[in-house]
Amino acid sequence: MKEPLNLGRCLSFINSQLRLNEHGDSQEKMRWRAVTLSRQTGTGGHLVAEELAMYLQLLGGENAGPWMVFDRNLLERVLEEHNLPARLAKFMPEDRISHIEDMLDELFGLHPPTWTLVEKTSDTILRLAELGNVIILGRGANVITSKLDNVFHARLVGSLEARTQYVEADRKLDRKAAEELILHEDEGRRRYVRKYFHRDVDDPALFHVAINTPAVGHAAAAKLIMQAMYPTLETAHALSPRHD
Repeated sequence: MKEPLNLGRCLSFINSQLRLNEHGDSQEKMRWRAVTLSRQTGTGGHLVAEELAMYLQLLGGENAGPWMVFDRNLLERVLEEHNLPARLAKFMPEDRISHIEDMLDELFGLHPPTWTLVEKTSDTILRLAELGNVIILGRGANVITSKLDNVFHARLVGSLEARTQYVEADRKLDRKAAEELILHEDEGRRRYVRKYFHRDVDDPALFHVAINTPAVGHAAAAKLIMQAMYPTLETAHALSPRHD
């Protein structure tokens, strides 16, 4: 699994995008400026995102700006952009701590109200989507950017059996622990979207496409998303065979 990109690379990417925008967008013919990926645990969301970023980069051509995936590194961007202390990162995953723990921490002043953190994260997601050439995983990004007509929304799903097998191998867990982790994380993400955005994370109307990732493979899932984004463009050069 690839390591999350650090803050230095995030800032380098953002600076390069700003320079492109200042000198005119070289991808005016490309409708979609950003992608959100909502995923069930065990569908390999980050792997799909990295594959998709590569394909979109190739499709854009030599003069196109780079595409970047924001997942765990989004926290670094939020903290840096809003001048928040690094220790707050542990409070910002998608509802991984319990509601009771969250209330107690806010009561005793251990961190800003969670609503404040969510608002700052949402603000950063909107800025990144407007900047363009970004793929954002989770955090209700599809709901946050739903009013932007140049953001494509995809959902990655799979059977519990297939996802359990993936998590067993990927995180070196036994079957029981893998299944418990999946159920815990899926419920956390479901609660996060329901609590802060009043939407159902499984609502198909929130997405342009939904893909059964375990059934087709990560690279194939990325190709399907790209083909759904640009069904009429010649994409053969960007879809050369790779590792599925």
